Order: sequence, then structure tokens, then C-alpha cells
Amino acid sequence: MSRLLVACEYSGRVRDAFATKGWEAWSCDLLPSERERGNHYTGPVEDLLDQHWDLMICHPPCTHLAVSGARWFKDKQVEQAEALGFVRLLLNAPVEQIALENPVSIISSRIRKPDQIIQPWQFGHGETKATCLWLKNLPKLEPTHLVEGRENKVHRMPPGPDRWKERSRTYTGIAEAMAQQWG
Repeated sequence: MSRLLVACEYSGRVRDAFATKGWEAWSCDLLPSERERGNHYTGPVEDLLDQHWDLMICHPPCTHLAVSGARWFKDKQVEQAEALGFVRLLLNAPVEQIALENPVSIISSRIRKPDQIIQPWQFGHGETKATCLWLKNLPKLEPTHLVEGRENKVHRMPPGPDRWKERSRTYTGIAEAMAQQWG
């Protein structure tokens, strides 16, 4: 049985998409999983990196990386260096196949350009949210269901204590495409 680690995922969406394909799929986050069922480790991903995974899909926090926060970059240099160090740790993990996703960010200029940029509307969701993928030994994702009605709902969310969580969830259509094409 193939083994998957989904780093920095509390929603369980990617993990569960692979589990339905027969994978031993684990999510890992500092937060508990939103779903009651499924393999989830609450703690730092560093605890799990050496446990012989076939594939790792990473969703590192974008707070100090995303260019949408560029106006604050001058005040975040220490935090950015730490965030980039974490990205390097994930990309260099001892895993044969790795996908790292993040919005348009300084990863592109400080580490390397993404292999692909995808949009939710390519996978059945009528929304825009440019998502970069850095891939190691994986093919680019092929769109599965192009739709119209391309709104920018993510950026129009009202302020609130859970706004960051709502904005960071992987769209189910993208999770299912990952499982179908990489699983």
C-alpha cells in the first residue's frame, strides 16, 4: 500500500481524497483535524518526515510568504526567513514525490519558480485563486472540469477570526484531481 503525508492540512480534504483511492493517507498539522475520521497527527510535521512516505503534499502557511502581504514585508524579514526555511525543509524531505502548494509568493524569487499555477475554476469551482505548485517527480495537474462564473470569493471574505482558515482550505475538486492523477 502506498503512503501519503499531507503536511499542514487540518481540513482532511486531500488526505481523504487519497484514502478513497486505497492509500494509507495521513494529514499532519499543529491544529486537530476538522474531520472526526481519518488518520491525523496533531503536531509538527518534522516528527513524521522520516517515516518512509511515497508522496508528500505540503501546504505550508503563507502568512509571511504570499505577495498579497507585500506591504508588510519590510517588517517581516525574520518571519520570512523562518517560513522560507520551512519550505526548504519540506522540499528537501526524504520523500520520492513531493508537491508543495502556496499562493503567488516569495518562494518563486527566493527558492525557485513554481512548476505550475492552477485555478479552482479548472477543477469545478467557479472561483479564482491562483495556486502555485512546486513539484518533485510528479506531473503537472491536468484540469478536470472547467467552469464559468469565475469570482474572487476568497479575497472578498469579510474580516473575522476564522478568515485565514476559510481561505486556506484546499478545494475539493483540486484534492480529487491530485488523488486521481497522482494516486
